[in-house]
Formats: sequence, C-alpha cells, structure tokens
Amino acid sequence: MTSSIAYRIPGRARDLGELVVRRVLPAGHHQSVGPFLFFDHMGPVTFASGQGIDVRPHPHIGLATVTYLFEGAIRHRDSLGNDQEIIPGDVNWMTAGRGIVHTERTPDAQRADGWRLHGIQTWVALPLADEECAPAFAHHPAASLPLIQGEGYQLRVIAGRAFGHEAPVKISSPTLYVAAEMSAGAQFTLAPEYPQQAVYVASGSVTLDGEALELGVLAVLQPGVAVNIVAGEAAQVMLLGGEPIDGPRSIWWNFVASRPELIETAKQNWREQRFDPVPGDPEWIPLPEA
Repeated sequence: MTSSIAYRIPGRARDLGELVVRRVLPAGHHQSVGPFLFFDHMGPVTFASGQGIDVRPHPHIGLATVTYLFEGAIRHRDSLGNDQEIIPGDVNWMTAGRGIVHTERTPDAQRADGWRLHGIQTWVALPLADEECAPAFAHHPAASLPLIQGEGYQLRVIAGRAFGHEAPVKISSPTLYVAAEMSAGAQFTLAPEYPQQAVYVASGSVTLDGEALELGVLAVLQPGVAVNIVAGEAAQVMLLGGEPIDGPRSIWWNFVASRPELIETAKQNWREQRFDPVPGDPEWIPLPEA
C-alpha cells in the first residue's frame, strides 16, 4: 500500500531564551509548504508568577507573521500603533511588506498569576508583487472564524478556504490553514484541495490512512490524495499548505526576500534605526553579528 505521506519533518529544539520551541520549517532543503516558510511550535510551557516572554522591538520584511494560540495570551504592539492581546482561537495576522517593527510580551494579568503558553507561530511568504507592500495588521477574534463541528472534532479555519468555508483573514495567495481539536477516536478526511498540504501534531497522536504520526512531526502529504485523519488519543492538529511560493526566498534573521539587496538594505536600515519605532517602547533587539 502506498503511503499518503511524501515525507516527514520532525521539529528541532531551538532555545529562544525565555522558552524552547520546536522549529519545523525551514528544514534543510525543505524550505516551505505552500506559502508557509517558517513554523514554530511554542510550548506547552508553564511560567511561574512574575515570569513571561518579553520579545523586544524587532523588524520584519517580505512576509506575514501569523500567531495562533491553544493556551495563554500574548500582547502584540507594532510600529503602526496597533496594541492587541491575542488569546486562544484568535488570529493575529501581521503583514510586514516593506518593513514593520513589533513586540510580543506577556500581558500583565497573565504574568501576575502564573500561566501556560501553547501555540503556533508561522511566517507566510508574500507573493513577489506584494513583498514590498505597505505594512498592515489585522486581528480576527475566534468568533469571526469558521468553525466546522463533527463527531468528536472541531475544525477552525484560520486562513484561506477549507471544508467549504472561508476565513475572513485577508491573504495574498491560496492558503490552507486549519486548527483541529479531536477527541480520542474522532476522524475526518482532508481533501486534496491544494497542490501542497501537510499535517502537524501539536498534542496527542493521530494516524493518516492508518499510518502513525507522532507529536511534533510535520507530515507533508502526497499531492492529489485524500487523507483520513484519526485521533488515537485527544489531539490538536494543524493543517497547512496552499499554492507553492512563486520563486525561492532568502531568509536572514527576521527578513525574507526574493532578492539579496532587499535584505542588505533592511540590515542597514535596522542598524541605523531607520525603521519606524513601536510607540512608547525605546528598546530594540540589535542586528545579529552573523
């Protein structure tokens, strides 16, 4: 029997100082799945009272950042003046375009009481025509996103179109991004709607057409094949993919670009503090040395 899984990408531990994440994309010669070219699985991690994350102001170009939480809360602030707390089920979609600066910090209420953080952060490549567009930010509360419910499962469409429903999030290319919550024994079928599709297990375990997929592993699927996903235990699963990126991208630090000169310009602009600042926040993360 032919496997429905083309290849697997296990998450690799990356110490970010305040927490350790599983970094799934990019991975070697596997740069992207659909428009997704960066995928970090945060937690689950428990912070004691008084502890939290404090990601100081830092820049991005050429991409959209997407934050989705299962547990906890993060306060986003950016150089456009946005100040938004994200909680489980919501979507924060930040389009960097030609350049934006933002921070990610633990809200005071969470920090005071002790808390758990669990979620996914991704970068989506912007099409060539949009990589130098004006920066933008959009917040979509959970109640605004399509929720498909079945026997023992629910599917929240984070971005793009899936299972006959479309999220209100403005996207730049055909995108599959869905969060699935499954109880033990629940199952559903992922149709081959996009050229590139993948399944990631954020908690628990599932089988794909009877083949086991473990926690922390991204299964990139064979194209054109419908896949039956069954939870062996309670599981949180991400479905992602879409149309392939329209050409290779270079990634350096927080910068993504189709041309090296765009990254070099961004480096110089950040080094000389030419990016717009986050209002009221004088801190900043220095440019890496290498």
